[in-house]
Amino acid sequence: MTTLRTEGLSYGVGEGRHLVDAVDLTAADGETVGLVGPNGSGKTTLLRCVYGTLRPTHGRVLLDGDDLATLPVKARARRIATVPQDGHAGFELTVGQVVAMGRAPHKRFWEADSAADTALVTDALERVGIAALEPRTFASLSGGERQRALVARALVQQPSLVVLDEPTNHLDIRYQLEILSLVRDLGTTNLLALHDLNLAAYYCDRIYVLKHGRVVASGTPEEVLTAELLGEVYGVAAEVSTHPKTGAPTVIYLPQDHTGQHQSA
Repeated sequence: MTTLRTEGLSYGVGEGRHLVDAVDLTAADGETVGLVGPNGSGKTTLLRCVYGTLRPTHGRVLLDGDDLATLPVKARARRIATVPQDGHAGFELTVGQVVAMGRAPHKRFWEADSAADTALVTDALERVGIAALEPRTFASLSGGERQRALVARALVQQPSLVVLDEPTNHLDIRYQLEILSLVRDLGTTNLLALHDLNLAAYYCDRIYVLKHGRVVASGTPEEVLTAELLGEVYGVAAEVSTHPKTGAPTVIYLPQDHTGQHQSA
């Protein structure tokens, strides 16, 4: 059982300004929970507080009841894997070497890879569909291939929680669907930030909507994604309907006319 919970989580940057403001969030065992909201709403800052690159100024992050702030870095890394927004293309390492880095939290400094480590890397590469790319340099991969390699690295890490920051950013639609389907199938508890509300509606069990660092709505996609909320949070007119095949809410944005007014249906 793996449950993530934040309690009154805040991250301030001085003079009373908070990028994240008193956020209470729960991701239950095996759930995929999405963070959505406009640019600057605090999604990335919240994720960084969860996986430990930022220390909250107030509140705490609990994983199965353990306060992550009290855990050593290596112990935290054994439990939480991170897939960043953009896989850096500057690595001169091979794909296999990058994926094998996921074993680092489980090993002593300079400890050589074991046969079991190698088997985990091979299995992860096969699972994400890039086994043939193992000898290539990470820098030579496309954006979608790099994201797959980073998900494979997370798999090798054997975490109980995976945190993903815009995992579909800059990817074409095929890779967006494949990456999110892969995440859903990991069997871990997942917390991810997404811009695309339709992807969030289809792949997330529950959604938290952020605005100015605060949670303004949370619940299932059906409960959260309404035309009223989209108008309030994003400042756009939209229609929300249930897709006949997926059963998920589908958002259709209504453009503005030349006067700046939103067109009505």
